[in-house]
Amino acid sequence: MAEDQGRGRRRPLEDEQPSTSHEGREEPRAKIFKGPSDPRREGSRGDPRAGPSATAPPERPESEQPSEAGSSGQGKRDGAGAGAEGRTDRRARYDIVATRPADVVTKKGSDGVPIRLQSNFFRLKTVPEWRIVHYHVEFEPPIENIRVRMGILSDQSKFLGAGYLFDGMQLFSVRKYPQDLTVLRVKSKLGTDYTITIKFVGFISTSETRFLQVLNLILRRSMKGLKLELVGRNLFDPHAKISIREFQMELWPGYETSIRQHEKDILLCTEITHKVMRTETVYDILRRCSQNPSRHQDDFRMNVLDMIVLTDYNNKTYRINDVDFGQTPKSTFSCKGKDISFVEYYLTKYNIRIRDHNQPLLISKSRDKAQKANASEVVVLIPELCRVTGLTDSMRSDFKLMRAMSEHTRMNPDRRIDRLRRFNHRLQTTTDSLKVLKDWNMDLDQNLIEVQGRIISPQKIVFSDQKVSAGDTGDWTRYFRDQRMLTTPSDGIDRWAVIAPERNSYDLKNLMENMFRAASGMGLRIKTPHELKIYDDRTATYIRAMDDCARMDPKLILCLVPNNNADRYSAIKKRGYVDRAVPTQVVTIKTAKNRGLMSIATKIAIQINCKLGYTPWMVEVPLSGLMTIGFDIAKSTRDRKKAYGALVASMDLQQNSTYFSTVSECSAFDSLSNNLWPMIAKALRQYQREHHKLPTRIMFYRDGVSPGALKQLFEFEVKEIVEKLDAEYKRANCGPPMLAYIVVTKSMNTRFFNNGRNPPPGTVVDDVVTLPERYDFYLVSQQVRQGSVSPTSYNVLYSNIRLSPDQIQKLTYKMCHLYYNWSGTTRVPAVCQYAKKLATLVATNLHAIPQNALEKKFYYL
Repeated sequence: MAEDQGRGRRRPLEDEQPSTSHEGREEPRAKIFKGPSDPRREGSRGDPRAGPSATAPPERPESEQPSEAGSSGQGKRDGAGAGAEGRTDRRARYDIVATRPADVVTKKGSDGVPIRLQSNFFRLKTVPEWRIVHYHVEFEPPIENIRVRMGILSDQSKFLGAGYLFDGMQLFSVRKYPQDLTVLRVKSKLGTDYTITIKFVGFISTSETRFLQVLNLILRRSMKGLKLELVGRNLFDPHAKISIREFQMELWPGYETSIRQHEKDILLCTEITHKVMRTETVYDILRRCSQNPSRHQDDFRMNVLDMIVLTDYNNKTYRINDVDFGQTPKSTFSCKGKDISFVEYYLTKYNIRIRDHNQPLLISKSRDKAQKANASEVVVLIPELCRVTGLTDSMRSDFKLMRAMSEHTRMNPDRRIDRLRRFNHRLQTTTDSLKVLKDWNMDLDQNLIEVQGRIISPQKIVFSDQKVSAGDTGDWTRYFRDQRMLTTPSDGIDRWAVIAPERNSYDLKNLMENMFRAASGMGLRIKTPHELKIYDDRTATYIRAMDDCARMDPKLILCLVPNNNADRYSAIKKRGYVDRAVPTQVVTIKTAKNRGLMSIATKIAIQINCKLGYTPWMVEVPLSGLMTIGFDIAKSTRDRKKAYGALVASMDLQQNSTYFSTVSECSAFDSLSNNLWPMIAKALRQYQREHHKLPTRIMFYRDGVSPGALKQLFEFEVKEIVEKLDAEYKRANCGPPMLAYIVVTKSMNTRFFNNGRNPPPGTVVDDVVTLPERYDFYLVSQQVRQGSVSPTSYNVLYSNIRLSPDQIQKLTYKMCHLYYNWSGTTRVPAVCQYAKKLATLVATNLHAIPQNALEKKFYYL
């Protein structure tokens, strides 16, 4: 099922799509990380890099980003900066993308009930003249080896001062040296004379990307004193690991941290996180796949491609991009000028004895770097040395496993606050950590930052005959038995079919009776369907039965199936949506036998009503001529080069409460969609057909955007949409379009607390922890009873919509009430949730564009 709600809430019943198991699917926040250093370089810590011939390519220079040098004679590399992650990815993390429209005087709203909140930020207290000074460093004669440069310079720590960062070329310090050009003459330990020229470049502004990089490197250096291990980009505590032995799993507690300039202060954001570490290795998966010799290579590739793995010998994570069955650990590569086998390399460097000399090799490369630098950086890995991380879909559907994990990972606000305070205390009382902070004149406030929020009033839910309040919890489930749905077919559902196994006739009868009763109470008349009984549950039998039903031109086909078989589900959906343009509803026998069948039947009746193009409820929308659009992208599970973008648009909810949806294919490697404008144009033409004019205002909610793609999105996608919209409206002889382009981000580390509890739905925060260069705000739209609520971030990249911040915030909250698979608020606006649901259906099950005849129906619910 799709994640339609926050943690701690029961999920709605959906058309029962099985969770397709992809062994080792990465965690939602996993990234592609850079491989370690070339073994041919002395002092490197990484794995052999090899191309197809197992010859290692040269290492990329370290001087591109700030690293740190210790005060001892030997240069060191910061764990965050040198080899933990791709430099391209890290730049993107710290990019300051100024997207705040020039005419936005204030982004703060004023309506609503004030609420005092705490957030998981600590203020960085600095002296008034605190600043970062930038220098350029040159050596004469030149030194090729960066580590030698760092080591020689670190001998001058008395002159440089205690707090500095040096990456081999650029030096950063809190001190402004007496001269703009300083020349030092030194002698190395080998007796070589060097001249070091340190040239003043300037002061680094808080608005520069480098400022954030340096701050975060300082923090990482400070956190080293806590004896944490760097895994990927975050720091974890392996000594505090939690073993879940019955599931062959460990949880490593850790911290996600970042420092940046917020509205008024430099703030440290700290989030408690856990790394799922499975005791199973990739070699274990290989052995399982070997039980089917005829296709073990295909099975193994299917199970491990795109998997995130950890290598214990260096605590680094990698994404598996390919499997090389033509090479084994006995294969050789060039290391320090001579050929050496992988077996010998690991024995010599890590004292690790590889047991199976015939296993294939795994290939990992940074896709982003290969695209942007026109080069591929390849890391070769050994299956038995790679530990699997993350959870598969089958694990996520294991109730016992998830419950065992949630006991440790799902922290209520009071417990999370306590953990955050303990982290701050450790950082400020551990000698090594405190010294780094003092060297850089950095002082952290011991208290969580306080922010002023506002609570938007509960919304009115509009049914056919009555309006009811969504209440303080944003849940109106209890009203459904007594309320008529907003719109239903005037003649009822009079031509539809049911396909079910003969042996489950009683279950079908019971389900139908409850559905008729539930639908009647909601004003939906469902007539007796055409029943088609089948005598086995093979996929082909269901497809033949659907073809037989198609002769009667049904409005909908309901299939009662014995279990969540992924292939059968996909075949039913593909026949219905790609071949026949007939909405389908899939219900499992287990669901039909559920004790709470009346509640389930109510949800099924609502879904069927939606799949025919009708609307269960609405909210009060104050603006006419408003179109809201949601867009999201999902990668194909069949072809990793493909992805599908889905767009869902409302057709003026004040007038007719209908929606339009469309799908297009796009590249899996590009977060920008080349087909976005044609999809928007189709939605505009549909709006024009229904209302004989174009929408006055457009609220565009863009999901599926990584932080690194924000600049590209702003410079290309937004500008293209604005230009094409202007041209479209001129052709139609309409006034200029009013557009708000809003990026929706769910994966945020920000948390809010209200006196040790979660804030209520409708809580808005638009100050203190927001970013000064953006027109952004946070919205808590759901009631969460377990764990800590995760707010959604909204970043207005473009706006000429002539709405105040209050109006944009309220409209966004209203849109969170309109997802018809759940009689409560959702974490994102409904059009975003619909777009995600549709894109996932096509990318996972259909692998083809659905029929145009379905564009006005919620067939994907």
